[in-house]
Amino acid sequence: MQEHLPIKVPEDLRKLPLHSLTVLGEQIRSFLIDHVAENGGHFSSSLGVVELTIALHYVFDTPVDKLVWDVGHQAYVHKLLTGRKNFFYSNRQLGGISGFPCREESEFDAFGTGHSSTSISAALGMAVAARHNKNTKRQHIAVIGDGAMTAGLAFEALNNVGFEQPNILIILNDNNMSIDNNVGALQNYLIKLTTGEQYNALKSQVKKVFSILPSAKWSIDVLRKLEKAIKGGVLQHSNLFEALNIRYFGPIDGHDIQKLVHILEKLKHIPGPKILHCITTKGNGYLPAMQEKEKWHAPGKFDKETGITLSQKPHSEDTITFQEIFGNTLIELAKANTNIVAVSPAMLSGSALTKMKKEMPDRVFDVGIAEQHAVTFSAGLATDGLRPFCTIYSTFLQRAYDQIIHDVALQKLDVVLCIDRAGVVGADGPTHHGAFDIAYLRCIPNMIGASPMDATDFRNLLYTAQHHDCKGTFAIRYPKSNTSRIEPCLPFMQIPIGKGRKISSGKGIAILSIGPIGQEVQQACRQLQDDGIQAAHYDLRFFKPLDIELLHEVFQQFSSVITVEDGCIIGGIGSAVIEFMVEQGYQATVKRLGLPDSFAIHGSIPELHRLYAYDKDAIVATVKEVYTNQSPVTAIL
Repeated sequence: MQEHLPIKVPEDLRKLPLHSLTVLGEQIRSFLIDHVAENGGHFSSSLGVVELTIALHYVFDTPVDKLVWDVGHQAYVHKLLTGRKNFFYSNRQLGGISGFPCREESEFDAFGTGHSSTSISAALGMAVAARHNKNTKRQHIAVIGDGAMTAGLAFEALNNVGFEQPNILIILNDNNMSIDNNVGALQNYLIKLTTGEQYNALKSQVKKVFSILPSAKWSIDVLRKLEKAIKGGVLQHSNLFEALNIRYFGPIDGHDIQKLVHILEKLKHIPGPKILHCITTKGNGYLPAMQEKEKWHAPGKFDKETGITLSQKPHSEDTITFQEIFGNTLIELAKANTNIVAVSPAMLSGSALTKMKKEMPDRVFDVGIAEQHAVTFSAGLATDGLRPFCTIYSTFLQRAYDQIIHDVALQKLDVVLCIDRAGVVGADGPTHHGAFDIAYLRCIPNMIGASPMDATDFRNLLYTAQHHDCKGTFAIRYPKSNTSRIEPCLPFMQIPIGKGRKISSGKGIAILSIGPIGQEVQQACRQLQDDGIQAAHYDLRFFKPLDIELLHEVFQQFSSVITVEDGCIIGGIGSAVIEFMVEQGYQATVKRLGLPDSFAIHGSIPELHRLYAYDKDAIVATVKEVYTNQSPVTAIL
């Protein structure tokens, strides 16, 4: 933002003449393009709400008025306008500002977000609290995308808004996208609203007629009744929002800042619940992002002149992402097994299911942002003999916990949960880290839980999951990271359930790991060997059931044990090992490495492994500490 338009806080913004806001929008858009090109981050979402964000802060008295962003990855403009422009270089970096709204970061962040579809519920709670406290002047605004509207939580909130009738404004940011293209009946409904030519033409004519009439109360009442008739009659079906007693306005152009300010000023003075339907373009103002919307959701660093994305690491033909392994292997398995289907809650591209969707369109189901539904839908598929692979990011699987228990495990239905982004995920931070899945899954009956250390193991676990009749959930967790590439189409091997493996022998101390973090353990063992310490390494592979035979071997041979996991240590694999030790009457020194009892902050994955002391160097240091200070009958928690 240039010096002749210095905006530090929204109060500065409100001093500007209306005609200057368009120029401000262009400057902010240019700033965002420059920043994300150099530093990476969520891109097209914020470009799509530049004008809307400026208009909201221009019209409403934030932070007194409460502005709640849904998901929050589109809040970069909001951060620039609320005192964080000078710190924006640190966005999503270790020790820097969060890429999402965060209550601890600013009084302008009315509600912390990162998962979708929470804004209406939160804003409703604020509005009801204001009513209870007799604060009748405060405004409450929820900004929710059309993709987030598919989640059950949003519908539950709309239903409650219609009943409570609070003073709340819901902004529906309709860009026909979440991360991937939106799907479902709701999206078709919104398209009908935005493209109803008769409705929009008649609405304009009615406005013209009433603009010349005296503003008497009877004319306003008649207008409201006529407006309902238009919405219900011309569209040939009841307006969903009006049916819930929420007044509907729009659709309007979400990039016309003059029109946005004009209508927001009017809506500010209309009591009760209202919804303003804004049509926006994701990536607006940057042509490559407008042309390839899925790619530009969070593209990483890129050349702003050419639109060519820049790899953050040198490309290596020797590595492959766990997501690629999953997508390729599932296609391979599905070709041989016609009962295999895939289910994703709006994460086809992120989960590497796009290729399978193209090859087998009738066997891949994108259910929209609806994790609870995804799990129960998968359970329904399993009742008739299909083998659904339900792929959900670990942090979002938390939202479907009851469905895992009640609809899958309890009913002994064979659903394969493919838990993507397990462990720390990097710059997205605490709302997105997959820290808790081992802890919250291993207590569920009829549950098998595994985590592969490498590509071969991952392929074989997926192969095992399709064949095993586990009478419940078969969960496989894997991170957002690379691993060594293997030869394609290698023969599959079925892995015995609950069986780990010894990676290397040793004396005096054993390291037990689960998942790809075991690769850090392997590097640590090699370094320790150079220092004269021979540490044994065991890959547990399964967090449920545990390999009892392997654990007996460990505690019979070693008096010092270290567990390493990319997840929370409370309730995690380390806790499971200690439980076994105590129940079996063994005595040993046990040290657990993993995430502590706090929400992990944002930063790169290697930085977080180092910060929370379970990278290679931390493992080496811990082994040396325990190895030189061995004392029996100790569980170091």
